[in-house]
Amino acid sequence: MSDQGTKTTWRQRLAARLEAWRYGSVLGIFLLVVGLLGWRLVDLQVIDNEFLRRQGDVRTIRVETIDAHRGVITDRYGEPLAVSTPVQTVWANPSEMDPAEPRLANLARLLDITEASLRERLKEYSGREFIFLRRKVQPELARQALALDIQGVYSRQEYRRYYPAGEVTAHVVGFTNIDERGQEGIELAYNEWLSGESGLKRVLKDNRGRIIKDLTLIRDASPGRDLALSIDLRLQYLAYRELKAVVAAHNARGGTLVMLDVDTGEVLAMVNQGSYNPNDRSQLAAENLRNKAITDLFEPGSTMKPITMAAALESGQYSVNSTIDTNPGYRSFGRFTIRDHRNYGVLDVTDIIVKSSNVGISKIATDLGGDVIRDMYDRLGIGQPTGIGFPGEAVGVLPAPPKWRPVEEATLAYGYGMSVNALQLAQAYMVIANGGVRYPLSLMKREEQPQGRRVLSEQITYKIRNMLRQVITRGTGTRAQPGFYSAGGKTGTVHLVGDQGYEDSQYKAIFAGMAPIDDPRLVTVVAVDAPQSGEYYGGEVAAPVFARVMSDALRLLNVKPELEVGDAKAKAASPTTGARG
Repeated sequence: MSDQGTKTTWRQRLAARLEAWRYGSVLGIFLLVVGLLGWRLVDLQVIDNEFLRRQGDVRTIRVETIDAHRGVITDRYGEPLAVSTPVQTVWANPSEMDPAEPRLANLARLLDITEASLRERLKEYSGREFIFLRRKVQPELARQALALDIQGVYSRQEYRRYYPAGEVTAHVVGFTNIDERGQEGIELAYNEWLSGESGLKRVLKDNRGRIIKDLTLIRDASPGRDLALSIDLRLQYLAYRELKAVVAAHNARGGTLVMLDVDTGEVLAMVNQGSYNPNDRSQLAAENLRNKAITDLFEPGSTMKPITMAAALESGQYSVNSTIDTNPGYRSFGRFTIRDHRNYGVLDVTDIIVKSSNVGISKIATDLGGDVIRDMYDRLGIGQPTGIGFPGEAVGVLPAPPKWRPVEEATLAYGYGMSVNALQLAQAYMVIANGGVRYPLSLMKREEQPQGRRVLSEQITYKIRNMLRQVITRGTGTRAQPGFYSAGGKTGTVHLVGDQGYEDSQYKAIFAGMAPIDDPRLVTVVAVDAPQSGEYYGGEVAAPVFARVMSDALRLLNVKPELEVGDAKAKAASPTTGARG
């Protein structure tokens, strides 16, 4: 065989060997890979299956928040004033959704949002896993939204605050925001007490984000604590009804009514006009949010005369038989003149209150001095916080100049040059009503008698109550007679203060009183702002509200009537005499 033939044969054999080696190598590597993959599958599925379980859990187990139930606010008898009801919140995971999904039009229509804004939000937040679509809707609406079967749309349970009494208790209870945080009133003042602590739990979810199993409770939700107010919802309703009626009848700017329990200092009713419905805030006006009984100040006017008279009797310079010459019916202090409704001549101290004589009470003030009168006001709580802890409370102004000018002493005696809120005025009359003890006021129900402080003798309060009785029987407050119950009180009419000072044609009509007068159970203050129907005196506008509210309230509290039918009719029909308050 030639050399050339030998070389060819050798090359063929070498090529065959290389081809066999390559085939064997590839086959070996393939078998090795298959073997390794098989071994890994066995390892993961049989020997060490915890890895796959952990990876699956990461994708399906989530930690969910358990919303806490906010505490219930009730009246003194357990009637609910604020409750939290379960609702549903519809939300979306934009990363799972297609903004071009045709069914989004139906979803937008169902949730009352625009289709364009919904699609735009899904595009804008496409990288996120959570956005709200509609918060706190009825469960049925949420079910309808989920029934559309749109990928990435879910719902969860939340709570919404509901106020059964609506606008009747709005200014006392207040309201919360959408996250159940107090914004006004008791809801704000006691937010921490009412708020619960959210819980946490591990849950198993399917690929649609729906919870299919609760796994572990990490921390249980702690509900908020309940709160029982001192308010009697029955009295609150009737007070609101009568105040709203008088404001409408006199085309007034607004009004306030406060009712206190004489023996405990509890606030039984506190209402204002205008008001608002906390369940529907679409028409909410900012000026109606204030609880004016606490936040708004005014000059109390002639309602302070009985307190000045208490200072006079306590001083020993005056007795119930003392007389004052009020001739000629006015009194001048330089450019300032104090006037009575007419010239009453010589009056005893009782008739000074009954006829509401500015001249008479100012002469007494000149004898006593401003410090004596101010001290009496201070002891009865004027110019001090009431201590009820309500947000936005205004303290008022009780002047204390280094040296009193005669005109300052005179006007202080009948409630000018100072300011109070309606609750402070009611507290001062409460002291007169209960025999001279000043109790701390409370918007919370009290389970036992509070510790009071005596600030006035019982004998003096008895004499002042007798004067207040005569204001209603024959004085400026005859229209305050509460049906079959005896009562006492004092009218007040003051000019409202505007940007340029006192407004000549704008008044606040006030009545402060108590009943039954021999053993008072309730104290009520009524104030009506800027009545426009022609009548504007306290005895004409505020006194009738006092009469209706007190009559119904005492009946609801099962207080025994004191007057016969004939006596009640005679008192109600007796004409107003003297000044008009």
